Amino acid sequence: MRTRRTMLLLGAAAGGALALRHKNAHADAASTVKTPVGFGVPAGACDCHVHVFDPARFPYFSGRVYTPPAATAGDLLALQDALHFDRVVIVQPSVYGIDNACTLDAMGKLGPVRARGVAVIDRSISHGELDDMAARGIRGVRLNFETAGETNPDNARRRLLETAGQLSGRPWHIQLNAALPLVVALKDELAGLPMPVVIDHFARARAKDGIKQAGFDVLLALVQSGKAYVKLSATYRISDQPPHYPDAPVIAQALIAANPERMLWGSNWPHPGRGKTREDIAPPHPSDDGAQLNQLPTWAPEPATLKKILVDNPARLYGFPAA
Repeated sequence: MRTRRTMLLLGAAAGGALALRHKNAHADAASTVKTPVGFGVPAGACDCHVHVFDPARFPYFSGRVYTPPAATAGDLLALQDALHFDRVVIVQPSVYGIDNACTLDAMGKLGPVRARGVAVIDRSISHGELDDMAARGIRGVRLNFETAGETNPDNARRRLLETAGQLSGRPWHIQLNAALPLVVALKDELAGLPMPVVIDHFARARAKDGIKQAGFDVLLALVQSGKAYVKLSATYRISDQPPHYPDAPVIAQALIAANPERMLWGSNWPHPGRGKTREDIAPPHPSDDGAQLNQLPTWAPEPATLKKILVDNPARLYGFPAA
């Protein structure tokens, strides 16, 4: 499945001035696995949160808030190989706005056996466009409140319910990039949605504040009820103690204990950072994806639970065939 020739073919970059500008950063994008994976990854394992950036072929939109280096489908396949993963969910990044072409292209390159996607839409999307995205492997829509700086519950609530209406009748989910206080403010709406909810990056619960922090009980209740999935992703988003994040396990273990059937794992590759200005190429957040993945068996030591998080839950949510 994972041949060197395949990786080289997928990783071939288009030429042009923008490709040259991103050359050095592009070379770094796939080298995030510094520590070898130290456990037996089960067949069918899925990285549920990555982005693809291919500005040489798909220019970023003018309203973006940062400019990441290139990280192509070829780089992603190399990451999959290094982590011993068979499946991946490509999440539309904010730098492309509502133009999902790069995400869909990357999904097509990796193929329907391996890849699914999460799109970003607005009010203008047609039913026909949603049908087309569904046929190509899109299984959800992301509301990226955190990157947009949206903290107003009324605005977020309006957008959430509008999106739910647009997805009515589809076996999709709504994915939230939102901090814990906003999740708490939306708890009633989230609980009442007719589709699953997926919350990114531990809902940004602060590891140093532990499980007694304000609002964490609300998150646990959403997970316990089965309404919300939580991505155990990007530990560096919740902890200020790299590289081992010793304060993070209590958060991860509490979520897993609440409902292991609603846990997902994601790398957040290629770890988008922020530059001094919107136009500066922002260096990725430092991350060792091998070390991040190696945390998971310490949070969920039972093989059956580990398989749920890496294989069974993603297969159910994203519609992968049974492994």
